Amino acid sequence: MTLVLPPYAKALGLVAEVDDAGRLILSMEYGQHVMGRPGFLHGGAIAGLLEIAAIASVRHQLAEDDSPQIKPITVTTDFMRGGREQLTYATGVISRLGKRLANVESFAWQDDETKPIAAARMNLLLARK
Repeated sequence: MTLVLPPYAKALGLVAEVDDAGRLILSMEYGQHVMGRPGFLHGGAIAGLLEIAAIASVRHQLAEDDSPQIKPITVTTDFMRGGREQLTYATGVISRLGKRLANVESFAWQDDETKPIAAARMNLLLARK
C-alpha cells in the first residue's frame, strides 16, 4: 500500500516509515521551514506533524480499497516541552476506528519516545462515498 500524505506534509519535509511493530512513524528534520524562536521548533509545525500522524495512521490502518475522505472534527494539542533543533518523530494511536468516526491520539518526541514533546487527541470524520 502506498501512503499518500497531504501537501502540507511535503512542506514540513515529513518522511513516513513503518517500524518493526507495524506502526507508522513520521519524521521531520529541523530546518528554517519549521523554526520558531531561535533553537526551537515552531508550535504550528509540531501541531501539523501531530495532525498528519493521526490521519496517516488511520489511512495506514484502513484497507487499500477503503479510502474515505478524512476530515478533522476536533483537535486538542498539549505542548509538554520545547522541540529542539533535531529530528522529531510522531505516531498515531487509534483508540476507535468505526464506519464514520475515528478517535486517534498522536505523540511527538525527539530523543526518547517515553518523553513526548507534544500530544494531540483528534476526532476524525470518515466520509465514505
